Amino acid sequence: MHSAGTSIQVQHHPRLRASSVNWVIKDHQLAGPADLAGYTDHVSVRSGEPFKLYVSSSDGSFTVDAFRLGWYGGAGARLVWTSAVVPGVKQAAPTLTRLRMVTTNWRPSLTVPTTGWLPGAYVLLLRAADGKEKYVPMVVRSDSARDAVLVVDAVNTEEAYNAWGGYSLYHGPREQHATRSLEVTFDRPYDLNGARGLLDFAAPVIQEAEQSGVRLAYATSADLEADPGLLDGARGIVFGGHDEYWSLGMREAVTKARDHGTNLAFLGANSVFWRVRYAPSRLGQRRVMIGYKDARLDPVKNQPDTTVRWRSDPYPDPENSLTGMLYECFPAVGAFTVRDPGFFLFAGTGARPGTAYPGLIGDEADRAYPIAGTPANLQVVAHSPTSCGSKHTYSDATYYTVPSGAGVFDTGSIEWVRALAGPDAKAGVGPAAVAFARAVTLNVFRSLAQGPLGHKHPARADFARLHASPLTTSGTGGPVGKPMSSKQLRSKA
Repeated sequence: MHSAGTSIQVQHHPRLRASSVNWVIKDHQLAGPADLAGYTDHVSVRSGEPFKLYVSSSDGSFTVDAFRLGWYGGAGARLVWTSAVVPGVKQAAPTLTRLRMVTTNWRPSLTVPTTGWLPGAYVLLLRAADGKEKYVPMVVRSDSARDAVLVVDAVNTEEAYNAWGGYSLYHGPREQHATRSLEVTFDRPYDLNGARGLLDFAAPVIQEAEQSGVRLAYATSADLEADPGLLDGARGIVFGGHDEYWSLGMREAVTKARDHGTNLAFLGANSVFWRVRYAPSRLGQRRVMIGYKDARLDPVKNQPDTTVRWRSDPYPDPENSLTGMLYECFPAVGAFTVRDPGFFLFAGTGARPGTAYPGLIGDEADRAYPIAGTPANLQVVAHSPTSCGSKHTYSDATYYTVPSGAGVFDTGSIEWVRALAGPDAKAGVGPAAVAFARAVTLNVFRSLAQGPLGHKHPARADFARLHASPLTTSGTGGPVGKPMSSKQLRSKA
């Protein structure tokens, strides 16, 4: 494994060898939501930059172990730092703003140094005196992604689903949609184990990436807007299993990178679905994420950053112009069905025409549509019969290239990343599907790292042969607005 922008060696804890096996929280050790929880004052920092950790503990004093996620011989993480014992304090109760945003005003518990920490995704393991545990996520971002493949942690989406304190962008208490938050903040812990999104939708990708041998870089969703220059010269950008919430600046930066030769890979589904914008909190910039999800509610009217679906008015810019496809449906169930076994990213898998991998489509899926914005040279490499609740539809995997030479690959299924972690009995994913997904993902990283894919592997337009309907009524993603021309955008600006 190589990391971009640094030659620093990790200063490992002396009591550990090559791997760390004690970082996984067992069910009986998981602390309650109000008993032990924490958050940081930054979603990411550069190596060597300290950050503050805010912890509330009614379980007594606690320690913090910092683990870097990676392959590490199959252990999944390595310990890089351990705190002294910190007195446990039950911090003030959270408050609820008029926009139903749960926020806190806690005192910092300790400052964490990151001297010698390599760029990467980390979990801070809080361990209380009574043995209860909870995670806090953190990313040490790269100074630059030049000549590297950038792995993005989807912190926007992780925060959108975060219901710590009873509210998220989806619901309020008792799962009621009508009382959901209209904005959410990083100034609070994450719910459940504290790092669900990172561990479910990014960690399996990171483990495959760090086995690939390619030069890697790391950043978060927020970093793509805060520092668009980070992407200059990147070989590729990889998005994990669920990267649903994008700001205007984030999309502009990624689109510009693609148009300058940076390859993209979406290893999930439902990417670039909701448009959000940021606001500051008392702890800094981009600590609040605004998501009204309804142009009638949003006080920012008729603007490019009005918070609605990317496919909706005002300023519709459907996701297919970037990912190649549209978000199709939830709940999706199906077998990933190979259409083009000669596709270069399927090399070495042994797949044949019609080879199907049960369960690998779920629980959200994308589909290609012959509508405005869909790349003219779209190549559909998998076309999978899929049930969407009571409806029948398809999930696709696609590839296209652009004049800069960049290639864009989309797996079209959230279950893809879960399969990287191993067989999933609940979804019906067996060893063959796991082996296929892992082999293709390694091919993705190694191919992206070679530079613009279109120079060697130009997309072969074949979508028209499917005779797909332009009607999106088979899915649950909602109607698609007509993208505006450049002249229309200028007239409305």
